[in-house]
Amino acid sequence: MTNNNYTPPADIGRVQNISVGVGLVGVIFWVIGAVVSTAGKDTFFQSYLVAFLFWTGIALGCLGFLMIQYLGGAGWGLLIRRQLEAGSHTLWLMFIMFLPIATIGLKSLYGWSHGPDGAESDEVRKLVEHKSAWLNQTGFMIRGVIYFAIWIGLAALMRRWSKRQDENRDMRAVQRAQNLSGPGFVIYAFAITFAAVDWVMSLDTEWYSTIFGLVMLIGQGVVALSFLITIGVYLSGREPMSGVYNPKHFHDQGKLLLTVVMIWAYFSFSQLLITWSGNLAEEIPWYLERFKGQWRWIGVALILLNFTLPFLLLLSRDLKHNRRRLMAVAWLLIAMRFVDLLWMIAPEFESQYGQQVAHHGLSFAGYINYAAAVVGVGGLWLGWFFYQLRQRALLPYNDPQLPEVLVRGEHLVSAEGY
Repeated sequence: MTNNNYTPPADIGRVQNISVGVGLVGVIFWVIGAVVSTAGKDTFFQSYLVAFLFWTGIALGCLGFLMIQYLGGAGWGLLIRRQLEAGSHTLWLMFIMFLPIATIGLKSLYGWSHGPDGAESDEVRKLVEHKSAWLNQTGFMIRGVIYFAIWIGLAALMRRWSKRQDENRDMRAVQRAQNLSGPGFVIYAFAITFAAVDWVMSLDTEWYSTIFGLVMLIGQGVVALSFLITIGVYLSGREPMSGVYNPKHFHDQGKLLLTVVMIWAYFSFSQLLITWSGNLAEEIPWYLERFKGQWRWIGVALILLNFTLPFLLLLSRDLKHNRRRLMAVAWLLIAMRFVDLLWMIAPEFESQYGQQVAHHGLSFAGYINYAAAVVGVGGLWLGWFFYQLRQRALLPYNDPQLPEVLVRGEHLVSAEGY
């Protein structure tokens, strides 16, 4: 086989340009929203943090699935390996976008960055002093660089070995990728856990949760897989991938999506149950703030639209065979990941918006500003993703498993259930 068999479709370049264009429009609306806001720079960085975490989450989810597919050796992983590599490579872009947060945006986001003197009470002041060895600007920056060095290093090694297999039929390169994926995934998960503490949990200096890192990790898995399903549907309608994808491949991805949705619900409910039953003054206020006003109904929407409805829909075998319907579920989960991050992060900033505190929620303009930030950052992210996807053949054409993946036909779909 040669890479000419699986050359990316020509219109990927057009999609790349459209993505960047839409992103620039989003950036314009985002900046205008921040300028007209009474909070100014604070509004800009608060929406920036949500956008940064959303798109970094997709990149990290791609890296996680890249290592999982090497460990599992399943056909579905081979089919999306190039997409996983392209998604992982965007971590370079997200590292660059991390730098403004760690420097000029820190004081707009994290109360502890103002030091003990900026605390609201003596109790919080003592807590900030106690945690200052960890929660300080220098440590925040150094740890962020370490996290990205780990993730980018893993992604670069996986990509390099995959390229060697393509160019030289080097099967040892695949073995190296498999050997690294086991310990690499553990290191990757630990880095995500610490990053979740630094970037999200520390927004509330008093609150902590021992399961929060897992909640963030599996949320990234849900949104990344939903994104991959969307890209798969797009490619399946164009040559050469229209001759590769069949209902079995979407059925496999749909089953995996059902699994990660259930795991997300399990971890999220476990965190709530443990916190609520403990009823500790350091933990329970985090949820109490999110059970008021608009945030209460957003929480209900998360239960219904990020778990219950997708769970019921993904039980259907026919839906998982239908790429368009499966993509609709994926789009719903992508949208709800944005809502989930908004629900976790935005309430921490309400104290800076005096009028909004009484309503426990954002104004319409506030929601637009957050959405514009996600679209703006996302356009740049997608532009880089599609650029990377164009650089290589869409399938690892020298992989010995490829003939099995290319077998087509409805008879491949198991009749044993979901």
